[in-house]
Amino acid sequence: MTSVKTPIDILTVSGLQASYRSGALTPEQVIAGIFDRINASGLLGPVWISLADEDEALSRARAWDPDKPLAGIPFAVKDNMDVEGMPTTAGCPSFAYVAKETALTVKKLLDAGAILIGKTNMDEFATGLVGTRSPFGACSSIYDDRYISGGSSSGSAVAVARGLVAFSLGTDTAGSGRVPAAFNGLIGLKPTRGTISSDGVIPACRSLDCVSVFAHTAEDAERVWRVARLDPTEIEAGAPVVGRRTTSLARAWRFGVPHAEELNFFGNAEGPALFRQAVKRLEALGGTQVLIDFAPFKETAALLYEGP
Repeated sequence: MTSVKTPIDILTVSGLQASYRSGALTPEQVIAGIFDRINASGLLGPVWISLADEDEALSRARAWDPDKPLAGIPFAVKDNMDVEGMPTTAGCPSFAYVAKETALTVKKLLDAGAILIGKTNMDEFATGLVGTRSPFGACSSIYDDRYISGGSSSGSAVAVARGLVAFSLGTDTAGSGRVPAAFNGLIGLKPTRGTISSDGVIPACRSLDCVSVFAHTAEDAERVWRVARLDPTEIEAGAPVVGRRTTSLARAWRFGVPHAEELNFFGNAEGPALFRQAVKRLEALGGTQVLIDFAPFKETAALLYEGP
C-alpha cells in the first residue's frame, strides 16, 4: 500500500474533511502516513508513551463513514485517560495498568468516527506546567528545542503542533491545557466544567480537573467539544448545563487588566512590551480595558498549590 506524507497545514479537522470529500486524500492514506512518520522517529520519543494498534487504526480508516462528524480524523489522548486494552501510565511507569474500559469522552470521539493514533507524554500525574517532569523524556516547543513545551499536557500539544494528529485531548486543572497550547501556537480550549465527562481520567485535583482540547483553530476545537460534550441526561449532578454561546465579539465587551503595580514578569525583559501589545490587540478587536484588583486571583491560585 502506498502512503503519502500529509503536510502539517492540512491536518485540521476542516481541512481533512474537505480533502476527503474532494478525493484528494483518503483516511487510509492519512493514517498510514502518520504511522510512517512516527515509526521513522522511534516509538517512545518524547511525544508518545504508547501507540494504538496500527492495523486497527488502518481498518477504521478504510471503513470510515462520511456521515459521522469526525470521520477519519486522527487524534491523540493524554496518557492519564483510559483506552480499553491500552496501558494508562499517568506519566509514571510503575503506576501503569491496562485499562478495561475507555473513558467516556474518548469513546464519544471514537463513536463519531475519529481515529486514535496513541497516548501522549505528560508531566507525571499531571503535576506541573512545564512538560519536563516525565520519565519518558521532556518535550520541547516546536519553535525552539531550547525552550520548554509547557505542560502538563506536553505530548498532546506537540502531537498536534507537529502535524501528527488533527486534534488531541489533554487535561486542564490550572493551565495544563492552555499553557502548552500557547507555547506551540495552538488553540487550547478549557470547556466549562461539567460539559465534558472526566470519567476514566486520572485526576490531578478531582474537583478542579477538566478535559481540554488542542487544535489548530477555534472552529476545530469547538467542533470536537460539540461531539464530546454531555447531553442533559449525562450531566453530572450539580454541574452547569451549557447551551450555545451567549457572547460575541460583535457586541461591546470588556476585559480585565491588573493594575501596573500588580504586574510581575519575573525578570523577563520582553514581557512588559508583549503584555502592552496584547492589550492593544484586544482593544483593536473592540474590547474595553477595565482595571481590576488581581489579589483575589492570586489568593485563589495559592489555594491550589499552597493549600491542602
